[in-house]
Amino acid sequence: MATASAVIDIPASSDQVWQLIGGFNSLPDWLPMVTRSELSEGGRLRTLRTDDGTVIVERLEAFDNAAKTYSYSLAQSPFPVKDYLATLSVEALGDGSRVRWSGLFTPVGVSEVEAQELFNGVYQVGLTALRANFPG
Repeated sequence: MATASAVIDIPASSDQVWQLIGGFNSLPDWLPMVTRSELSEGGRLRTLRTDDGTVIVERLEAFDNAAKTYSYSLAQSPFPVKDYLATLSVEALGDGSRVRWSGLFTPVGVSEVEAQELFNGVYQVGLTALRANFPG
């Protein structure tokens, strides 16, 4: 399996950051490319719509509010991967916090390097957008 990840430090407490990103339906609140998120299956499935009209469906696989982490898989996406599992987590770091977004997947029709570059980019752009919500 291939992996990708991004990490960013944010000048806000882990509780403040988790308050913004911890909800499985909260991507439109902090990720500009996601314009809509709708939950179904009792909150375990989210259907995302991006600013270019792309639809992505993700399934919540694990959620731990106390540890400030959740993992999800792809049920439907345009991405050239299968067996995708990503994790978003927040940890306390002094007066601030560290956010990590990582994924495991098997590339389909593209090289491992191409798939890794794709998701490294998605995660880094996403975390940079998240950081913009916490000036300081």
